[in-house]
Amino acid sequence: MRTYLIRSALALAVVLAASGPAAAQSIVRGTVFDAGGNPVEGATVSIESTASNRRAETKTNDKGEFMQIGLPSGAYNVKASKDDLQQTKPANVSQGRPVQLEFQLTQTSGLTPEQIKAQLEAQALAQGALDALRAGRDAEAVKMFSDILATTPTCGDCQYNLGVAHSNLKQYDEAEAAFRKAIEIAPTGAAYTGLANLYNAQQKFDLAAEAGAKAASMGGGGNNAEALYNQGVILWNAGNFAEARDQFQSAIAADASMAMAHYQLGMANLNLGQIPEARKAFEGYLAAEPNGPKAAEVKVFLEQLPQ
Repeated sequence: MRTYLIRSALALAVVLAASGPAAAQSIVRGTVFDAGGNPVEGATVSIESTASNRRAETKTNDKGEFMQIGLPSGAYNVKASKDDLQQTKPANVSQGRPVQLEFQLTQTSGLTPEQIKAQLEAQALAQGALDALRAGRDAEAVKMFSDILATTPTCGDCQYNLGVAHSNLKQYDEAEAAFRKAIEIAPTGAAYTGLANLYNAQQKFDLAAEAGAKAASMGGGGNNAEALYNQGVILWNAGNFAEARDQFQSAIAADASMAMAHYQLGMANLNLGQIPEARKAFEGYLAAEPNGPKAAEVKVFLEQLPQ
């Protein structure tokens, strides 16, 4: 009977994995520019909860990019600073909806009141578009981002978020055009990740793998946990379990707290018949997120898999 239970668990594992990867991590990421539009390396990015004393801090890389993974859902103030320049923006963090921010560190004392007013109005419009996107009002977000781009065509983050909104609406041609325009303006790992997810949704796995590899290579010197995880998901969906396993392992090496990377690694090992390695990965999931959404499922696997 025990053998039957083990085989049933393995068969279930394949079906579950084939139905799609688990939910995404909560992520705040973005880019910091100077007054001339050049990326700012070594800027400090602090992320502070408005409801508690929770605080996280990170630095921008040589492309001016930053990323923070694993924040609890809630309202935050995100501040980018370098030397005597700083800028703060609000962010509403939720699971499965990455927050994308763009900062420009300038000396605002030289601006006229009219310029400051115009800047604030543009920021308010952009925040409204982001709020619509996060609330699932994708058609509204498309219109708002399109309106912003009509007057500010060099807004790379606007193009990126426009691509996300089109993707949510399954308007794949428009989404691809937006992501590619974002890459033309400022090639970032986020834009390539958007393309990879878009191609993955259309089962264009070769193109998805190519874009995913580019995203991974641009994130933190090729050590971007999210990009590596996404690349693993793409390879998994294409049936390349061994290669997917390697990507999940790399994601864990980059960020051992990424619970879903442990889970997907366990599933990959199950499909490859590597039971001891699967057990170790599932134990890693419980260590990273003992009460996570996959915890009950993982505990069943651990009970049924041989020691």
